Amino acid sequence: MTSPDSHQLAHRMHEAFNARDIAAADEIFAPDFYSHPLRGGLEALKAAWAAMVTAYPSARSVVEDILVDGDRVALRSTVYGVSADPDAAGGTLLEIFRVTEGRIAELWGSMDSQLPH
Repeated sequence: MTSPDSHQLAHRMHEAFNARDIAAADEIFAPDFYSHPLRGGLEALKAAWAAMVTAYPSARSVVEDILVDGDRVALRSTVYGVSADPDAAGGTLLEIFRVTEGRIAELWGSMDSQLPH
């Protein structure tokens, strides 16, 4: 997979979340996808996306930086809509994922959250 394709895949993942297109995950993520933060696969990811938009209907992510190195992509995005003010930044999301055959096969991530506890 070339770097521009990896960039597009990273954007597509966030566009799908922002559009609430959970079904698009089947095209974006490999069938044997594994999320280290969720400790699960594709169904765990879909459930997490659904839970996030249920809890925060205005939640959206804005991609700030994408770095590609071979089959690895590092992504920094800002998350909005997770507080009373939908325009306030709710945290920074850092993700690294491994791409195989044009799909995300493995993901690591962390969020510097400003969400209420």
